[in-house]
Amino acid sequence: MDVLDCIRTRRSVRKYKEDPVPWDNIVTIMQAGKYAPAAGNIFNTKFLVVKSDAKRKMIAEACVQQYWMEIAPIHIVMVAEPEHMERYYGTRGARLYTIQGAAAAAENMLLTAHSLGLGACWVGAFDEEEIRRILNLPEHVNVQAVITIGYPDERPEPPVKQRIEHIVYFERWWGRMEAPKTGLGYWSPYIKRGLAETKKIAEKKSRKLVDRISQRIRKARKK
Repeated sequence: MDVLDCIRTRRSVRKYKEDPVPWDNIVTIMQAGKYAPAAGNIFNTKFLVVKSDAKRKMIAEACVQQYWMEIAPIHIVMVAEPEHMERYYGTRGARLYTIQGAAAAAENMLLTAHSLGLGACWVGAFDEEEIRRILNLPEHVNVQAVITIGYPDERPEPPVKQRIEHIVYFERWWGRMEAPKTGLGYWSPYIKRGLAETKKIAEKKSRKLVDRISQRIRKARKK
């Protein structure tokens, strides 16, 4: 699957089949997470794989009663050790780089799951202390996300996204570029090419129409 197609077609799946997911697929997904960018190459995120029915039910309860999570055969709980990043980057490392690293890993995992024909969902609403208790986590780690994985039993419709020209500025806040200088959105070179081709077709047809009218006029004069 092409990377951009994978990004465009990925959806958050909340309905799953009960079929088990092959372990090698789970390892591949976590490997993808491991290869995410991390500040200073300090990967301080850890993955806890949860398969048991009992713990998945407890995690669903801890995730503000999102009971649809129980059906997903795999939960990957992502936790981070902010102290490792703080050692090199201080408070910014602990509070920002740690979250950024975990988020990058999560996105890699979601895309890899989709490329393998699996469904996944990034869950960020949870009672951290309850998940800490369920998984016997030490105090020095923070829960970053829970990712559900399984074979999808739904095909969610694509959500509406903003156009690229609505979210891109140049050089300054609200900075815009002139139409010919950019290849974004309404000013795309593809659209420009399409308009040029349409113009050629219109001109060709108008010439034919003019010729046809001229012929009729000549015929009428001969009569």
